[in-house]
Amino acid sequence: MRERGTGALFRLGGRRDRMAKRRVELTNSSGNVFRDVGFPTPAAEHLRVRAELMLQIEKAIRAKKLKQAQAAKVMGVSQPRVSDLLRGKIDLFGSDALIDMLARLGRRVRVVTSAADSQRVA
Repeated sequence: MRERGTGALFRLGGRRDRMAKRRVELTNSSGNVFRDVGFPTPAAEHLRVRAELMLQIEKAIRAKKLKQAQAAKVMGVSQPRVSDLLRGKIDLFGSDALIDMLARLGRRVRVVTSAADSQRVA
């Protein structure tokens, strides 16, 4: 039996519970979590862009202190659509729709391109 509420776990009888030491392997990120979890590079890039746009919409809604219904009216979409966006349902939104929503929230979107990493293999 274990004592509770002390912040530490001890077995009655004086023996201390020991956590098994495990070796943890760390892997450096590529900078795109979607690529890191196995999506093909083109799909991972599209997902990364859409995720960033969704985050910017959420920040804009918070900055303006809008309720979902108010945000929906401003962005020209339904309240359930705003709910899906804020819940991260990335598969329901295309880049064009997200850019349009940001514009309606008064945000400018600028697309910047750069050369692909020379080490990356497509």
